[in-house]
Amino acid sequence: MIENNTKSFEVPFIQDYALRMDTIVKRNIRSKIYSFFTTRLVYHSLFWMLFLVLLIALDTSNRGWLFTITIELINVLFYGVVVYFNLFYLIPNYLSEKRFVLYCLFLLLSVLLVTPIKMVIFYFLYTYVPEAQNTLVNNQILFFVSAFIFAGASTIVKIISDWVRYQRDRKELQTQTMQSELRFLKSQINPHFLFNTLNSLYALTLKKSDKAPEIVIKLSEMMRYMLYECNEKRVFLSKEVQYIRNYLDLEELRQGKDVDIDFLVKGQVGDQKIAPLMFIPFLENSFKHGLNNSIEQGFVHIELDVDRQGIHLSIENSKAETLPLQTHRRSGGIGLVNVRRRLNILYPNQYELKIADAPNTYKVDLRIDLDHKNTH
Repeated sequence: MIENNTKSFEVPFIQDYALRMDTIVKRNIRSKIYSFFTTRLVYHSLFWMLFLVLLIALDTSNRGWLFTITIELINVLFYGVVVYFNLFYLIPNYLSEKRFVLYCLFLLLSVLLVTPIKMVIFYFLYTYVPEAQNTLVNNQILFFVSAFIFAGASTIVKIISDWVRYQRDRKELQTQTMQSELRFLKSQINPHFLFNTLNSLYALTLKKSDKAPEIVIKLSEMMRYMLYECNEKRVFLSKEVQYIRNYLDLEELRQGKDVDIDFLVKGQVGDQKIAPLMFIPFLENSFKHGLNNSIEQGFVHIELDVDRQGIHLSIENSKAETLPLQTHRRSGGIGLVNVRRRLNILYPNQYELKIADAPNTYKVDLRIDLDHKNTH
């Protein structure tokens, strides 16, 4: 019986692995394509090519395509000289150092130096076109102003791009910090549950109990969920509910048939998404104190109410009369501290957690508001 059940889980395991590998390959391909087009050399080259095409398209001299392309290539070349001198020398050495007056002065001098050189080259290229030479001479100020505006525009673009990069790096750093903290918090939850389950399994195997194989199967399903699906920031609520059902089935097998465990789900559990393993610390806490040996008729009652606005989880469990008030809190303290921290990170201003600690009962009410960001 155990061998057949084990084989039945091999195919889903292989399918999950293949699906994850396919996702990783596609993600790597998209990442390489994005990296290629966001390389400075590539997008700068694309910009200058488009700029050259635009200048050629706007040319109305009717001097022939070869002559027009030559003129505009020289035009683009001198624009590039001014722009890159500004980007790689003036901005880092003067603007970034807050020497604004010197920056403006040197930018003005660079345009004053480059523009006449370009005008001289154009003048010789228009040797056989006197009217074009006259136009160059009469519009030198216009060419100078256009070059200065173009250089100034590169400064604005540089400032904006640096600001966007700074904001992106800052957000990535915050995300990495958050993910590291969440991984740490989840790592404190998962081993605690695993060790409790293995202890129960060990006790049943010593008794040669027929429940041991079923616990192995349930634990296998739960471990696959934790290993392969809980790495995502959000999981489908339906899978989280199934995980809770497996958890409760395992507890029923461990505790026995006479325990009072009730799990009621209201509403439509569909494609809503939620942070993984958010409810497990509360469940562990309720079973640890609601069904211990010092309570004759212990109970754990769980209700999950799902609506369009969010999720409402209510867990109430019995508590021994002789149990000190602080003991219940201390035993589940690490888990509760962690889950509060996760809620603050993942659902800031979108959750409400209430805990009612009575002499004989302990109740947790958790309300999480789900919006578009959290459900997709």
